[in-house]
Amino acid sequence: MSRLMEQLRSEPASELVMDTQCPFCSVQCKMQIIEHKVDGAQSPTYSVIPKPNLASEGRLCIKGMNAYQHVLTGERILHPMLKKDGTFVRISWEEAYELIIHKFNDIRSQYGSDAIALYGGGSLTNESAYVLGKFARVALRTKYIDYNGRFCMSAAASAGVKALGIDRGLTNQLSDIEQARCIVLAGTNIAECQPTLMPYFTRAKENGAYIIAIDPRETGTTRIADLHLRVKPGMDATLVNGLLKVLLEEDLVDRDFVQQRTKGFAELKSHLEGLDLTEIAELTGVSAETIRQAAAAYGKAPTGMVFTARGVEQQTDGHMSVRNFINLALLTGKIGRPGCGYGAVTGQGNGQGGREHGQKADQLPGYRLIENPEDRAYVAGVWGIDPDELPGKGVSAYEMLVKVHEQEIRSLFVMASNPLISNPNANLVQEALEKLEFLVVADFLMSETAQLADLILPASAYLENTGTLTNLEGRVLLREAARPAAGEAKPDWEILCELADRLGRGAYFAFSSAEDIFNELRLASRGGVADYYGITYERLRKEEGVYWPCPEPDHPGQKRLFETSFPLPEGKALLTPVDNHLPKEQASPEYPLYLTTGRILTHYLTGVQTRKSHSLAARDVESFVEVHPKTAKKYRLDEEALVKLESRRGVVYVRCRYNADIREDTVFVPMHWGDTQNVNKLTLDALDPTCKMPGFKVCAVNVSPFVSEFY
Repeated sequence: MSRLMEQLRSEPASELVMDTQCPFCSVQCKMQIIEHKVDGAQSPTYSVIPKPNLASEGRLCIKGMNAYQHVLTGERILHPMLKKDGTFVRISWEEAYELIIHKFNDIRSQYGSDAIALYGGGSLTNESAYVLGKFARVALRTKYIDYNGRFCMSAAASAGVKALGIDRGLTNQLSDIEQARCIVLAGTNIAECQPTLMPYFTRAKENGAYIIAIDPRETGTTRIADLHLRVKPGMDATLVNGLLKVLLEEDLVDRDFVQQRTKGFAELKSHLEGLDLTEIAELTGVSAETIRQAAAAYGKAPTGMVFTARGVEQQTDGHMSVRNFINLALLTGKIGRPGCGYGAVTGQGNGQGGREHGQKADQLPGYRLIENPEDRAYVAGVWGIDPDELPGKGVSAYEMLVKVHEQEIRSLFVMASNPLISNPNANLVQEALEKLEFLVVADFLMSETAQLADLILPASAYLENTGTLTNLEGRVLLREAARPAAGEAKPDWEILCELADRLGRGAYFAFSSAEDIFNELRLASRGGVADYYGITYERLRKEEGVYWPCPEPDHPGQKRLFETSFPLPEGKALLTPVDNHLPKEQASPEYPLYLTTGRILTHYLTGVQTRKSHSLAARDVESFVEVHPKTAKKYRLDEEALVKLESRRGVVYVRCRYNADIREDTVFVPMHWGDTQNVNKLTLDALDPTCKMPGFKVCAVNVSPFVSEFY
């Protein structure tokens, strides 16, 4: 018996039971963390128990099982800290607030309100996201606010609004997956990014589903597929054109659905008839025969679902790529009924709710638009201000940092985000942040961005604050605080409200609890696309989550969208021709390979939280580049050796891993590390013209052995 077990049995113990949910991906799995304190032991031990719930069905992945570690380690930011002579020193909250107000007022008086910008995060609760958006527009009166969800869901969000009239991650419940007889998984690695969802797909296979995976590399997700389309990076929209052309040629179109419930078929048909399948095969690297096989499987299936994620969306034509995948569902009538639908697999924990209530540059709560006069008037009425006081539309997250670089923006307030690692062209981003007159970061762990800050504010962690989050289905969940905040940390919304009070706008932020904020959010969203009015904390405690839209307290919440109509003119969805599109940056003799980026099982986003978990960090200590063995031989790359990756924008050094199932013209690097392994030093900063999503998934690079640097 181990010494620890002997101690646990022999010494008096006390327990703290914490009911919570995982802070990481969009499934938002429920769990119970138990803190065991033993007399005489130096520190407590912890055990984690998955809790039954409707999304994960009581499962937890390795990240969830270890999610307590980064909160309960000794690396927390516990007090406000001011940088003096390059070193952070502890100051009081009052000193921190006085400094912020002094700096903000000084910058506003010199350069105007728009010289201050706010940068939010997709892990904030709905309540904190709502207050952040309101703080920008009412307390600071700046138009410059955006958030890191711009890099996660903007392509799918804008495509869903245009084609379907609404942006909700999944148009149906997760339980519908098992009824689908064909499933298309496009640019999504659910096995590593949302692993607790995998049983839905394995059960679908057991029920006879045919699974098609679209990805340039083999992953845990593609391994469950019946057919894997190894598409050339950046050519997803073109590949779908091939699938649509075959559906048309083989008469696998649901003509009744198309006629009664969509618009634009004639234009789409004419466009597809003008395309050549042989040319599409050449452009995509997927044979015409394979394209025909995939189209037939999906077209002939009585039910089917299409899922996209960052592999499709993080491209300079991400918006139109998603539009084409939605065309696939609409042309076959596979939406708005059991076993059918389209879904964008949301990445961040509150990536869905975070973009609904005001963090985005163009939005007000409830998915209202800041440039729409009726929307402005309604929200201004809820907030008790004149609509003319509301600023206009700002710019996207990366564009905001370009304005920092150009010194149009002089001060940046970052909350729950790490833009130095998450933005493309990271060298330019670092230069921009270093130009700021005043950088404030509110977070609970030290990030690469926080290290550059003039002032750091300690925010509470997920175990310590109450609030709602909206999972990938559009199900609103309540996560209640399970322990007091560490040190002097405060909830994000409380920090903002106290700052607003010191700016003389406290009357508009007189909230005493997260529930107070949610009740105002309910009213601000009422009648909007993302209508939360019928959802209350009381309901969330009783019902374990409620789907939006939910317009009234007695409404059950809409679990499946579009059963009878679409919220667009005439109630019809919009089919749209999509041109074949080449990535903005092509391979060349100098940069002969395509780089694509993504996630791995053990880490999350920029790694700030997971790299602080000793159990997770030990599994993947450093970054790597995945290379086909033939490519490695060509460029003299030894397995497990350090290699140099270079693009037109920067250089990183990572460990080489062989993968015989990745395309020979493609290399893959995960996004979870900073410094010399920050892959976004390489990525292209070209943006999608519609949604301003950067093209993370495709840029041109060269690769060489690291040792050659010394010879």
